Amino acid sequence: MSRREIREQIFKMLFQMEFHSEEELEEQFQLVMEELEETDEVKRAYIEQKLSEIRNHLAEIDALINERATGWKTNRMAKVDLALIRLAAYEMKYEADIPTGVAINEAVELAKIYSSDGAPSFINGVLAKLV
Repeated sequence: MSRREIREQIFKMLFQMEFHSEEELEEQFQLVMEELEETDEVKRAYIEQKLSEIRNHLAEIDALINERATGWKTNRMAKVDLALIRLAAYEMKYEADIPTGVAINEAVELAKIYSSDGAPSFINGVLAKLV
């Protein structure tokens, strides 16, 4: 599993957070992790750890996004876009080994696959304000 595929799995789990209660969410995460059984243990542990860290910093990440995203608040953003922005914002703020440009580019590339036509530009604009 490549870093991009790992990032994609984390994005999908962040997206699910918008639709499940805390109890249901744990169950959903376990199902996803079971599907990743063939993935090596180090990568599975990385996915679990990164997702946990993002969830622990979610209030800070959302506050940062709300502060810098002119005219947009997290509660108004499309859920797919929000999940991608949260993931990239986390990587930009808390993961020194991931260059800012890589975090932004990966979010934009995932937006091209999972979101609307205007989403890559929107996501790029919001993330550029976080730099």
